[in-house]
Order: sequence, then structure tokens, then C-alpha cells
Amino acid sequence: MSRYLKYSKADNLCGPELKVTTRTLTRIAILGALVVVFDYTLKFSGWKIPFPWMPVLKFDFTGIPIVLSLLLLGLKSGGITSVVAFLAILARSGDMVGPAMKALAEFSTIFGMSLGLFGLKRNRRLTKPVSFALGSAVRVLVMALANLLVFTLYYAQPLVVAVAMAPYVAIFNLIQGFVSIFGGYLLYEAIVHRVPFLASETKADQNREIAQPRT
Repeated sequence: MSRYLKYSKADNLCGPELKVTTRTLTRIAILGALVVVFDYTLKFSGWKIPFPWMPVLKFDFTGIPIVLSLLLLGLKSGGITSVVAFLAILARSGDMVGPAMKALAEFSTIFGMSLGLFGLKRNRRLTKPVSFALGSAVRVLVMALANLLVFTLYYAQPLVVAVAMAPYVAIFNLIQGFVSIFGGYLLYEAIVHRVPFLASETKADQNREIAQPRT
């Protein structure tokens, strides 16, 4: 059992009961700060990449610290960093809808990932690919519904217009979800292998099994 996380009987990446310690709060604060740094840096540097078919949508790396938060500390921590993303974007933009949609997109990604991490905790060979697939799929489905509601109810667009835009929104979220998950796993594995004290012993063992599947 970890010194810093009290695990439920499921003993999985998505469902730990966070034991609130100074170190846990510090980790969450650092990950939340990374969300803010990524968002503000990309926004004001102009480095966000527009989606070619809908330039109003832009690719960024804000979701990477949120995925990392899930992998290091669990779904609750990921939820907290998603809220931080919402507040950070709201503070610089003053718009409620955009930040809410971004936070919903990133949280739906880690929620989908957590389903794969929980459901396949006994089969580490499939944990990573299934978490990739479920994270991206849940994001696409949730944001498809959310965009239909926002376009029709908030922006008062005809339903036919919202439906016509849905495939482009889905492609964008599929790519952005992959970027967030890939980046999160990349940083997580680097942390576990290079500075393992930042992750719990249980999480480190699980990551090694994922990185070196049984043959």
C-alpha cells in the first residue's frame, strides 16, 4: 500500500481514495500549475495549431497534465486539474462556454481512460491501448452531444448546421484526445523511470508491467 494513497479493494489507477497529505496537495498543485502554464504559453505565443477544416478549433497541450494527473494520482486528481483548466481559461477569456467545453473534453478523456484502466487491471498488456481507445471514444461521444446542445441552444444555430459540423468536431476531438493521452503517458513513464519517488510504488509497478508486457 502506498504511503500517500489509500487504495480501495479495486487497487487500480482510476479509483484511489486520495489521502490528503502535503505531498499529495503539492503534486496536484504542480499539475494544476502545468495546466495554466501550457494554456497561457500556447495562447499568447500563438503556437496553438488551428484545425484545418474548422480553424476556430485549435490543438494544444493543456490536456497532457490532466492525463498525467490521472495516471499519478487517480481520477479525482484529474477532475481537480480539469477544474483548474476551466478556471484558468475563464480568467483569461471571460467566456464561460469555451472553458467549460475544454474542461469537459479533457475530463471525458480521462474518464474514458479510467474505464480501461479499471476494467483491465488484471491484463496489463491491453491496459494502455484500451485506455487510449476508450479515452478518445468517450471524448468524441461526449463532445458530439455537448456541441449539438451548445450550437442549437446557446448559439441558436439550426440543428441541421450542428449535425453537419459534427463529423469535423469528432475528428478534431479524436486527434486532440490522442495528443493528450500520448503526451500524458510519455511524461508518466519518464517520471516513473527517472524520478520514481514522485509516483507511488504501486503505480510504478503497474507502469513497468504496461511498458514490459508478458510474452
